[in-house]
Amino acid sequence: MTRLLTLVVAMTVLTWLAIIVASMLRSKGDMKLALSNRDHLPEPSPLAARADRAAQNTKENFILFTALAAAALAVAPANAQVLLGAQIFFWARVVYLPVYYFGIQGVRTAVWAVGIVGLGVMAAALLGLP
Repeated sequence: MTRLLTLVVAMTVLTWLAIIVASMLRSKGDMKLALSNRDHLPEPSPLAARADRAAQNTKENFILFTALAAAALAVAPANAQVLLGAQIFFWARVVYLPVYYFGIQGVRTAVWAVGIVGLGVMAAALLGLP
């Protein structure tokens, strides 16, 4: 497996964990509620609401990452610049989730922007830009 594909798998796991954490916080650890059809969820706590938003943002950004990674795997699977961008994106997302959970304003946006820079590095490499 290539290093880029390893990052895609790792990002998949990270996205799944973000979804699970948000779900568990929203259901307040009540497995009966978590396994239900969730027609009557309680109002989310501030932490649960942030976890929901963080999971949603992670899913949205994962789509962009996956598209760029798939393009790279098709045309430039060993491109060092693509791999660098993917690494920047992944590690920014690892930092982003707990920063969002703890509600650290400003830092959250800065970390998100670092991840977007990683996507930009990937896109630039695929477009042949320096």
